[in-house]
Amino acid sequence: MPDNRVTSSDFEIALKKGRPPNISKLFPHSKALIVSGKFIDRAMLTKGHAIAMAANGRNQFVIRGALRAAQRADAAIILEIAKSEGGANAYCAVNYWNIARQVDAICNEMGISIPVAIHADHYGIKNDKDIEAAKIEIPTLFDAGITSIAIDASHMPDDKNLLASLELNPYVPAWAGLETEVGEIKGKEGLSTVEEALFLIQGLNAHDIFPNWIALNNGTIHGLEASGQGIQVDLTAEIHRALEKYKVSGAQHGTSGNSSERLKEIVNKTRTTKANVATALQMISWGLGVNDYGNAILDDDGNFIKVSDQGVTQEMWQEMIAYAESKGLKGGNYKKLNLPFENKLLGQSKEIRDRMVNRVESFVYNMLVSVFNAEGTAPIVINDIIAVGSFDPGPKAERIEDPKDWTPEKIIQRASLIVSDKGPEGDFED
Repeated sequence: MPDNRVTSSDFEIALKKGRPPNISKLFPHSKALIVSGKFIDRAMLTKGHAIAMAANGRNQFVIRGALRAAQRADAAIILEIAKSEGGANAYCAVNYWNIARQVDAICNEMGISIPVAIHADHYGIKNDKDIEAAKIEIPTLFDAGITSIAIDASHMPDDKNLLASLELNPYVPAWAGLETEVGEIKGKEGLSTVEEALFLIQGLNAHDIFPNWIALNNGTIHGLEASGQGIQVDLTAEIHRALEKYKVSGAQHGTSGNSSERLKEIVNKTRTTKANVATALQMISWGLGVNDYGNAILDDDGNFIKVSDQGVTQEMWQEMIAYAESKGLKGGNYKKLNLPFENKLLGQSKEIRDRMVNRVESFVYNMLVSVFNAEGTAPIVINDIIAVGSFDPGPKAERIEDPKDWTPEKIIQRASLIVSDKGPEGDFED
C-alpha cells in the first residue's frame, strides 16, 4: 500500500473539493467530510478485499457509535437509513430527511474527520404508482443531504425492475453513489441467478447507467437469522465474476445473522465493497445479549436477554417489553420500538447514553478492523478526492452494450426468456 498519510491541509482541500453541492449548500461552515458513495466504493477497491460498513442509523446512539468507531479505525464509512425505516411511513425517528443533518452535527460535535457517505437504502419501488411518487420524492432526499441511493425495484418482475430503474435515473444526481438490486432478500427462497443479474446490469449499461453496487438475494435475510443458512458465498462470487467487465461492486445485505468467518469469506472471495449492518447495531445499543457477530441471543422461551449493565436501564427495557406486548410485537418486529422510544432513550442519564454508544462503537470497530478490512481507507478517499479535484470521481465503467438491443420492447422480450424462481410472495421489507 502507498503512504496514505493525510495532513491537515490535505483534509481542508478534501473538505473544499469533495463535498457534493447539496452538502456544501446545507452545511456551508461544516467540518464534516460528507462525500458521494462513489468515493467509498473506490477506496475499498483500491485497498483490495475491503468492505465499507453501511451502518443503518436506526437511532442516534448507533450513529454516534459507528462514527466514533470509524474515526478510531481511520476507515471510511456509510451511514444509511432504508425506506421502511425512515421513509414516509417510518418506524424510526431517524429518517431520509434528517439523517444527514444528524450525521453532520455529530461529526462536528465529536471532531470526526473520516469520510462519510449518507445512503438512502432500499428506496423500494413496487408498482407504477410508486414510480410516479418517486419522481417527486427522490429529489427531496438529495435536497436533505443524501449522497448515495439504492433504487430497489426488485419487488417487481425483471423487466419492470430494469424499466423502473431507467425511468428514475434522471432524478438521481450524476455525482451520487448508486445501488441497484435483483432478487428480494428472502433467505434461502428465490435466490438470485447470474442470468437475472446480467440482465439488469447490461440493460443499465446500455443506457449509460453504471451502478456502484448490485445487491442480490444470496441467501441472507433482514432482521434475525434463525435458519443458519446465511450468505451463499459461492453463489455471490459466481455472480460477481459474471459481472466483472461491467465493474459493478457487490452490496451485501442482512449481515447480522452471519458469522465473522462467513463475512470474511465475502471479503476475500467476492467483489463486495458495501455491507449493511442494521438489526445487530439496534440490539447492541439497547443492551441485549448478542453472539460474536451481533445476532440476538434468545432464552428458552424465545425472549431477548437483557445484559444488566449494558444499554438501556432495566426499567426502560421493561417499559419497552410492555409496549411491544401491547402492540403484539415479537422477534424482529421489535424494530418498531425505535420511533416511540427514541426520545425516551435520549432522555436517559449521560451515563446510560454513553454506555449505549460505547457498546456500538466497540462492535463496529471490531467489524471494521477484524472482519471487513476497512482500516486505513479514510486516507484513500481523501487522497482520491485531491487527485480527482472534484466531488464526482465519475463512473467506474463505460458503455459496452448497444442501446438498440435494450429498447423497452426488447427488454420485455428478453425478460420473458429468463428462467428463475422468485420465491414466495409476501412482505420482505428490511
